[in-house]
Amino acid sequence: MENTDLTEMLPQAFLARMRAQMGTEYDAFLASYSGERQYGLRYNPLKADRETFLARMPFALRAVAWAEEGFYYRAQEQPGRHPLHEAGAYYIQEPSAMAAVEILSPQPGEAVLDLCAAPGGKTTQIAGRMQGQGLLVSNEIIPNRAQILSRNVERMGVRNCIVCQETPARLAARFPGFFDRVLVDAPCSGEGMFRKDPDAIAEWSEEHVRMCAARQYEILSQAAGMLRDGGVLVYSTCTFSVEENERVIDRFVKEHGDFVIEAAPRCASFSPGRADLVENAVDGLEAAMRLMPHRLAGEGHFIARLRRGGSRPAGAEQTQRADTYITAAGQPGAQMAAAKAGVQTTAAKAGARRGPERQERAREAAERKARERVRLFLTEEMGLSSWDAILDNDRYYKVRTLGEQIYLTPAAMTDLNGLKVLRPGLHIGTERKNRIEPAHALAMALRAEDGGSVMEVAEAEAQRYLRGESLPCDPHKKGWTLITYAGYSLGFGKAVDGQMKNHYPKGLRR
Repeated sequence: MENTDLTEMLPQAFLARMRAQMGTEYDAFLASYSGERQYGLRYNPLKADRETFLARMPFALRAVAWAEEGFYYRAQEQPGRHPLHEAGAYYIQEPSAMAAVEILSPQPGEAVLDLCAAPGGKTTQIAGRMQGQGLLVSNEIIPNRAQILSRNVERMGVRNCIVCQETPARLAARFPGFFDRVLVDAPCSGEGMFRKDPDAIAEWSEEHVRMCAARQYEILSQAAGMLRDGGVLVYSTCTFSVEENERVIDRFVKEHGDFVIEAAPRCASFSPGRADLVENAVDGLEAAMRLMPHRLAGEGHFIARLRRGGSRPAGAEQTQRADTYITAAGQPGAQMAAAKAGVQTTAAKAGARRGPERQERAREAAERKARERVRLFLTEEMGLSSWDAILDNDRYYKVRTLGEQIYLTPAAMTDLNGLKVLRPGLHIGTERKNRIEPAHALAMALRAEDGGSVMEVAEAEAQRYLRGESLPCDPHKKGWTLITYAGYSLGFGKAVDGQMKNHYPKGLRR
């Protein structure tokens, strides 16, 4: 569809409301629908730094002013079809959507929640800022969207993320006063998606706007209880409606007296084309901002940053213990069945009959054994010498075994028993008859410089690998090998007699 046809499809009620809302800027706003769409991607700092990324990219890129990792690309480049996309070198994301994490400003070592996270653009942006240090909980309530979120977390090589599929209310009950920062990128009427996705036009109605506003307030209220004293809460939408934006925030701060709106730390990066409020926005929200499509190169976003004061909720200290652990059995890449049903394993039932001290000693002994087993596998069998330091210090990560599955989990992770968890950290591998078979997630979290056997391939070979084909290799090469393209990891292969057997997951093959 041509952009010039889009204005004829826009609902009249939407146009009337925007005319009243935008005032003298209405004509410029409407004209933006006839302009060219802006396409964006973010480089992945977990895989390479900015300079290395730019040196390796075959695309023409132009920097996004308000996002450190953001770039515009030309539509004809089609980076989503390139092997570097599957390698997690970048994440394709609408440029104005990158602003919310800039305003959140997550830091390494913090506990951060992305409450409405699918498909994963903001989660993976947060993860890049955290650099593998701290705890990132990423949640999505809709099952198929949660699966997409989990796959994107894996593709981008994130080590410290727990992916959940839960209601905000159940998470709020489990994490009172727990997080340093919370992002609520709330489901909305999607007015900022009209040019990107014309199907959103057919779904729009004034009733839908009202329904979204009510739901947004409830989600925001649940999020509030999960933030620690002094923590930062960022609310964002991709819609233009004052009812879903300023009025939700206005009501929230009036009914939650321990929250204040504050200025964002990176506002200066939004110039030129400042993301000011529209003229008739709700009073008192000068620190909130709108990214409007007629003022900057993006589809539009609303962002408000709030800070919590007051005392910590009762029970928060206990919830924040850094040495708690998962007790549910599970499987990688899908919801943990035992966690869903609240089922205890035989070992868990036996443990419940032990005294607390004996149970704690048994847990610590099992953890030491698992850590040493994984250390031998990673550093000696896989040759990943750089990971010895990671396993030497449990400040950031712990090794957990869930049935046959082995995970590297954030040390600050709480007991998630009973919650629906898709990904309880970085999947290291699977126990197979006294050996460990490395997981694809481990490959995606590796860099070529981490050590071990590496085979760099050209683009044609990368495409063959992504289709599941075996590749010829040095006949002297043996065992598990990291396949890389342009220095980025694609997955594992296993060298046998001059052939690199393909271990790229069947479900991901092209």
